[in-house]
Amino acid sequence: MLFAKRLRQGIARGRIRCTVRIWTNLRVRVGGRYPMEGGHVVVDSIERIRLCDITPDLAGESGFESAADLLRVARHGKGRNVYLIRFHYLRPGAWDTPPEPPSQSMVRGAARGRRRGARAATS
Repeated sequence: MLFAKRLRQGIARGRIRCTVRIWTNLRVRVGGRYPMEGGHVVVDSIERIRLCDITPDLAGESGFESAADLLRVARHGKGRNVYLIRFHYLRPGAWDTPPEPPSQSMVRGAARGRRRGARAATS
């Protein structure tokens, strides 16, 4: 996944965390890592949207001045499918670690607390 040079600094600083792409077919996948500026962009989610869903707020969130500015960059091929791709940037050498699942003792403790609360509500 390539980004315009003017957007790369904002992406690397974490200010830009989404992009709109107009493609003939999907070219990235959730969890995929794509090199940029020595680090990587990691795709968090992909949502198919319509052109009318591209608002000034979404354009700003994507690093553009306006929806028209975003569309000038995004419309460069034959694509008709519009995708909103959310991502995060990993600095060079950084590891992307998924959140740890809760330990079994935490799960059992939470279940006990819910049972106690249910008993107290019935008494």
